[in-house]
Amino acid sequence: MRTIALLLTSLAAAASARLSCKVKPLGGGQDDGPNILAAFKRCAKKGRVTLDQYYVVDTLLMTTGLDDVEIELSGVVQYTPDIAKWSPQSYYLTYQNATTYWFLSGNNIHLYGGGTLDANGQIWWETYKNNQNSGTAGGSSRTFARPVPLTVGNATNVVIEDLTQIGSPFWNNFVYQSTNVTYRNINISSVSYSDTPTSNSDGWDIYRSSYVTITNSTVNNDDDCVSFKPNSTNILVSHMNCNGSHGISVGSLGQYAGTPDIVANVSVHDIIMKNTEYGARIKVFGGNPSPDSTAGGGTGYVKNITFANINVEKTDTPIFIDQCYSTDADICAQYPSKLTISDVHYINITGSSSGAEGSVVVDMQCSTNCTDITATGTSLSSPNGTATYVCKNIVSSSQLDFNCTAPSS
Repeated sequence: MRTIALLLTSLAAAASARLSCKVKPLGGGQDDGPNILAAFKRCAKKGRVTLDQYYVVDTLLMTTGLDDVEIELSGVVQYTPDIAKWSPQSYYLTYQNATTYWFLSGNNIHLYGGGTLDANGQIWWETYKNNQNSGTAGGSSRTFARPVPLTVGNATNVVIEDLTQIGSPFWNNFVYQSTNVTYRNINISSVSYSDTPTSNSDGWDIYRSSYVTITNSTVNNDDDCVSFKPNSTNILVSHMNCNGSHGISVGSLGQYAGTPDIVANVSVHDIIMKNTEYGARIKVFGGNPSPDSTAGGGTGYVKNITFANINVEKTDTPIFIDQCYSTDADICAQYPSKLTISDVHYINITGSSSGAEGSVVVDMQCSTNCTDITATGTSLSSPNGTATYVCKNIVSSSQLDFNCTAPSS
């Protein structure tokens, strides 16, 4: 009986063992993409893919159908700076002209190891500065598609941790039509080494996804630290350091006429913001008379959003709501936003503004009534005298712990 028990134990151990696929780089600047794809194909089921050296990637990484896969990235994956090749070959993701170098898809995926994704962003930023050709939002222009270094798409139960990302041409991370995705200990740097600015260098964009957690991470960039795009629900962002960013943003939403966008059940807490344009931000397009508009007119709602324990330093506008985002003021007055904002709570938002907006530290302007907007524990100062709090169409102004001032125009 003991022999049978030992045999069963050995068989169980063998059955649970992972198939291992370690990728050996070719060297000499040759494309390691095909070998990486071959490793993922071989180890797609209960496997481990090891990337522990320096890899040059000039091939789209479509790693789909993964099931219970570990990815040990302790080396460097560097995408080639071949714009003419990557713009057409990167994978198109249908939202705001986003494309990607790497589409990671499947169930039960763990990416870890302390390695680096290097997307060679400098040449992309300089090219974009000269041509400003990003296509029409909502279209499918591939004339200058700027790939996202890592997209988690059509995936469930994913953990990504201990990763450095540098030089993204566009957003750094895209969570696309996925659920139960966790990021932790991610270090992002999209910083130009010349006077050419980076562009659209969001740390994370979340789209049509739920139960996403981002924690214990650092972002140095010039756009949203984290952005909750349409149909992001049940999101937690905590213990983040955001430097140089546009803050943590709900939106942009309501961009496409007749299309419902929802962001709900979001908790953002314990954040340090330095040298940022905004702190806690909500941005919603206004209305639009055209039924085919890609610049406003969408429907939906923002609901049950909490920003708590956020400390700002040299932030232009620490609290910001704009219900006429990227919409001409005259059009927005005639066609207010069809996307409602309610049940938004600011708790312990503290620190100092940069003074870029004069003495304004809070600017909440709704084109239609915003309801159940509350604030407690607010302690914000301005280098330009007594802090000013601007409010428009905030029905629940009595539930704010500061006195509202009407906008000047």
